[in-house]
Amino acid sequence: MFADRLIAATRAHGPLCVGIDPHAGRIPALFGGDTPDGLENWGRAVVEAAAGRAGIVKPQAGLFERHGWQGMRALANVCAAAKERGLIVLMDAKRGDIGSTAEGYAQAYLAADAPFACDALTVNPYMGLDTLEPHVRAAEASGKGVIVLARTSNPGSADYQARDLEGAPLYARVVESLAPMMERLQGESGWSGLMLVTGATGPDEARQLRDLAPSALFLVPGYGAQGAGAREAMAGFVPAGQGGNRLEGGCVNASRSLTFPSGTENADTIDAWQDKVAEAIEAAQADLMSATP
Repeated sequence: MFADRLIAATRAHGPLCVGIDPHAGRIPALFGGDTPDGLENWGRAVVEAAAGRAGIVKPQAGLFERHGWQGMRALANVCAAAKERGLIVLMDAKRGDIGSTAEGYAQAYLAADAPFACDALTVNPYMGLDTLEPHVRAAEASGKGVIVLARTSNPGSADYQARDLEGAPLYARVVESLAPMMERLQGESGWSGLMLVTGATGPDEARQLRDLAPSALFLVPGYGAQGAGAREAMAGFVPAGQGGNRLEGGCVNASRSLTFPSGTENADTIDAWQDKVAEAIEAAQADLMSATP
């Protein structure tokens, strides 16, 4: 099951998830610049820097899609390279639609023979539970995961997610409604492969969501470049085992702070670039693991 694989990866390497976000104009010329080939070369280099230092990567589909079918080919190849290196791939595509359209997204990302093969897919729940069902069903069949937006890290998230709905914020009502789906994706580890996105910029909300969904793994954005520190990022995690001296319960994503760290803009070789990225990954992993119970 996906939940068991993810928790094993965090126990082996730590909770860091390396975001693969090829922002426009930021791909170094030594990889080919902001072109489909440049995105693929850069993405593969990120994978190599992450392998052995982190267990999880998260490509951002939209930043590949802007290059059309060639960009999507690059995305598929980067994901395949990550899988070859033993990394768990979380696809950040935030899909959400009804009926046969949702079935199409599920087949594209979560089926056993999916062209954009990943271990889990981010989905938007705000059109209702019926839009999540095809993804959960596909995840059940293939041993994969579904990552539902709950309380995101962007400044405008409060516009809707924090609105009161019969005495509780909307994001809490969403999470309450997901309990049956969480049970369907429960792994032997006790964790569920139905993950929740909960931003590091809202630690109190993360603690609330942990109370509402004790078995849900969390995907936590907002650490690093978005300003949250390790303690905020790990606020919804729990002690591992009886008397554990470390925290677990999901993974914490960082992107720009890892893949565009200071010094990479002046790197004149791929090896020199990878050294800088590897240093940033190791430093972030150590920082997160220092957030003890």
